[in-house]
Amino acid sequence: MATATTDPVRLPPALRLPKLVQSVLFLTSLQFSVAPRLSRHYGGPFTINLPIFGKTVLIHDRDIVKDVYSTSFDLIERPTKVLGQAFGPGSTFSLLGKEHLERRKLVLPNFHGKRVKNYESIVEDEVLRETANWPEGQEFETLSTMTRLTLNAIMRATFGERADALDELRIVIPPLITLGSLMQRMPPVVRREYGRWSPGSKLAGYRRRFDAVIDELIAEARAESSLAERTDMLALLLQARYEDGQPISDQHIADELLTLIAAGHETTASQLAWAVERLRRHPELMTRLAEEVDAGGDELRQATIYEVQRVRSTIAASLRTTKTKVRLGEWVLPKDTGVMIDFQLAHESDVNYTDPEAFNPDRFIGTTPPSFRWVPFGGGVNRCVGASFANMEMDITLRTLLREFRFAPTDAPDEGRNFRGVAIAPAGGARAVVYRRTDAASSDRDSVSVANHSS
Repeated sequence: MATATTDPVRLPPALRLPKLVQSVLFLTSLQFSVAPRLSRHYGGPFTINLPIFGKTVLIHDRDIVKDVYSTSFDLIERPTKVLGQAFGPGSTFSLLGKEHLERRKLVLPNFHGKRVKNYESIVEDEVLRETANWPEGQEFETLSTMTRLTLNAIMRATFGERADALDELRIVIPPLITLGSLMQRMPPVVRREYGRWSPGSKLAGYRRRFDAVIDELIAEARAESSLAERTDMLALLLQARYEDGQPISDQHIADELLTLIAAGHETTASQLAWAVERLRRHPELMTRLAEEVDAGGDELRQATIYEVQRVRSTIAASLRTTKTKVRLGEWVLPKDTGVMIDFQLAHESDVNYTDPEAFNPDRFIGTTPPSFRWVPFGGGVNRCVGASFANMEMDITLRTLLREFRFAPTDAPDEGRNFRGVAIAPAGGARAVVYRRTDAASSDRDSVSVANHSS
């Protein structure tokens, strides 16, 4: 773990470029090519200068990652400057210390065991609904489908089946999340409300519409005599109680629900799109996965999910801030220094993995991903509470897709990474050519030139 110290400051080598240039490199898709080069150049951690966060040490070494995630929040904590402001003061992303741990204890049980299993039928239903009109034999982007099905699934799991309320939320939530994520990377002056058409005013308007729906749903839920029998997350949060017997306030519930939806649908949608993008370039693996689905198995599919998350994480990094001067490995960081755990570098490290550039799900057969080397959901007390739900959603979606469709392989170049403000998605939208498995008449499915890519 990191420890408090009075030793002289000793930061990793600093990137010597103007702050504006550094910001562009690390807040856009350029980071995916620049960070590996800089890590190789410096031989490990290095220091960059970012807007909002200031001096930030970028790390990926498993021992230092473990130290960061294991250190008390009295020394290192998650900054709330970006996501907390986007979701509101009652969001888990806004809470720190003891208050955060208490909220986490109330939210986390909603994403484990039987409760997550209750949502499997919702996910399968949404997959079938969204793929009902997929065109056969012609290339199309799958990312939009994945985004709709994960949004619909998380909303039904969160709010139940109130159709008119969900219709309003389907309109409000996408622009609220997109605009909110972009605005939080802007200076405070840009985020203010300057009139009806200003970005700040539009964002506030979307949030008011969201809150109005939540207020109505909360009032209806409280009036139901069968509230205790409901399994949706809204009902569970309304019934949750802190150790002193107090409930979560209505406004905090609204903030938490927005957090769950925002963090839970776009990242999973992008991860599913990456799964399509990767599998089309590995036809032998697709064949094995389809055979496993037909046989009722899931071991290879789960290993594939782990490997997709390793080679194409949809979140770039997790951030922490030092609250005092700390020793972290061989470095001494002053107070208010950012610490960025770079997921891509951790997952592509030849110290962490054998042949890390290869897309090889078999590396996870019969085992679970190694702690502090596989970190797509972050780690420590701030690890994503929805990790189990996201894993279930990917598993059910891939199982259903492999059961219903045959994906034509491709030798097209790998799709690049596109940073969309919240998640990292395939730049081409995860293009696919599919055939329904019930249509055996098509002979085109085997006519595609195939190259079994190694990355």
